[in-house]
Amino acid sequence: MRTPFISANWKMNKTVDETVTFFKEFIPLVNDAKDVDIVIAPPFTSLQAAASIIKGTNISLAAQNVHFQEKGAYTGEISPVMLSEIGCSFVIIGHSERRQYFFETDEMVNKKIQTARKYGLDVIVCVGESLQEREAGKTFEVLKRQVVSGLKDIPSDSLVIAYEPIWAIGTGKTATTEQAQEAHNFIRDQLSALYPEASKEIRILYGGSVTPDNIDALMACPDVDGALVGGASLKAESFAKIVNFKRSL
Repeated sequence: MRTPFISANWKMNKTVDETVTFFKEFIPLVNDAKDVDIVIAPPFTSLQAAASIIKGTNISLAAQNVHFQEKGAYTGEISPVMLSEIGCSFVIIGHSERRQYFFETDEMVNKKIQTARKYGLDVIVCVGESLQEREAGKTFEVLKRQVVSGLKDIPSDSLVIAYEPIWAIGTGKTATTEQAQEAHNFIRDQLSALYPEASKEIRILYGGSVTPDNIDALMACPDVDGALVGGASLKAESFAKIVNFKRSL
């Protein structure tokens, strides 16, 4: 059985002081959550404070992005070596906002994954279609391209995939459970072709306006193994409710 995986992506939110306040409220609320992997991705400026305060807890730290080089003349970027040193275990790669606003391609995503893995970081790889692509009937075409190209020559161990339909991110719209399961099942089929032995062990998260109100239904889907949470992860009580979702019997 795949262990549930609940991750927060704070995006460009929270100062260092706000980060410390969040964790002081959040940690006691999830102390008993032993059967779920909890990962939080603060902004870069809050990583060190977060790493210090979560030490010894059941929470892991992620970065929201990484460069594909170890070091060099890349102003404003951050390397996997720096992230590992500061205490990150995971990094989010290929988020739709990175693809949309910073023009990241599948090839760039692949290079980042390779470098992150080389320096000991596990990756949460984001895939997902836009509203225009869904309405044009291209959802599966887009997902196949992103999975196959993004994961080229990438080993399967400790790999996490996040399906984020772009039309549901920050819009208040959520894919129906049927839409989420259909997409996750398709992604798992693509993983089966790439990793015949390991595909059933790879966790696939859903992201896109996840809230305490819809997490139970989403997690009841056979191929939904967790969530990548944006806005609802910014408040300790709200995100704790998602982490402590009601398990299906």
